[in-house]
Amino acid sequence: MTVDLRSDTVTKPTPGMLEAMWSAKVGDDVFGEDETINALEEKAAAMFGMEAGIFCPSGTMTNQIAIKCFTQPLDELIADQTAHVYRYEGGGIAFNSGVSTRLLNGYRGIITAEMIEPEINAENIHYPHTSLVVLENTVNKGGGSCYTLNDIKPIAQLCHARDLKLHLDGARIFNALTHTGDKAVDYGTYFDGISVCLSKGLGAPVGSVLLADKATIKYARRIRKVMGGGMRQAGFLAAAAIYALDHHVERLKIDHAHARILGEELANLSWVSHVMPVETNIVLFDTVEPAKAVLAKLAEKGIKASDTDKHRIRFVTHLDVHADQVEYLVGVLKGM
Repeated sequence: MTVDLRSDTVTKPTPGMLEAMWSAKVGDDVFGEDETINALEEKAAAMFGMEAGIFCPSGTMTNQIAIKCFTQPLDELIADQTAHVYRYEGGGIAFNSGVSTRLLNGYRGIITAEMIEPEINAENIHYPHTSLVVLENTVNKGGGSCYTLNDIKPIAQLCHARDLKLHLDGARIFNALTHTGDKAVDYGTYFDGISVCLSKGLGAPVGSVLLADKATIKYARRIRKVMGGGMRQAGFLAAAAIYALDHHVERLKIDHAHARILGEELANLSWVSHVMPVETNIVLFDTVEPAKAVLAKLAEKGIKASDTDKHRIRFVTHLDVHADQVEYLVGVLKGM
């Protein structure tokens, strides 16, 4: 048996999703003529209480476009030191926007208004101009940790008071919503930009949507073009995303349940030194021996996972990990 826990990006389209893709109405999206992409953008914007959206090939692109829209060269943004926009987007903050980054040390990637406020630079020619705060929900490096809207509200209030923009890297936002019980539509009250990834927990093959007001999205289309993100007849991909939004959100609680089972089992194993709290679909745990050695043993049993540090391994559950595979994996873990 093979169990692939490297990421929730490894999923394959379901039969229903493939059928939706096959029947999609398409056109030239750069001319605004792809009906299915237009429908996806409108649907996602309405879900999150935003005015408009733009479909892009990846979450990295939507995040980088947002940063470009909300900053000017010589500005500075504030984010947690684990943030995907800083660690895993190829240095794009500096390359694309000419912006520096002020990093904070939050708890499992979660930062607060009290942490942010003293890091906002005063107006001084020696300092970069602070213009943007970026949050991530859920936090990948935090083991799928979540912000609630009650956590976000004081940050948004601070940003408004200090004339800062607030962007959300919502790579796994629906996992966060499933865990917290918050409503997606309420997010539009607090954020200037929201990146919603459709190819992770929701299982679409490609794509993210950047949501913002109409003026920002108009400018974002220019930036997307500059970045080479105009995809022409990409309605086939948008159809998969719409199907995912309609059919794959409710089932995320299954992935969370599978992750909790794995976390509980790992906590009882002698070769595991620590397991991070499991909130959503990511399990981070530390191993006594080097992680690569453990991964090699798992690979012999058909289990694929990834290491995030010398002694840390990540499991990510998703729609292609089923109950029988979790049971098999637990047996393998106990036998090591």
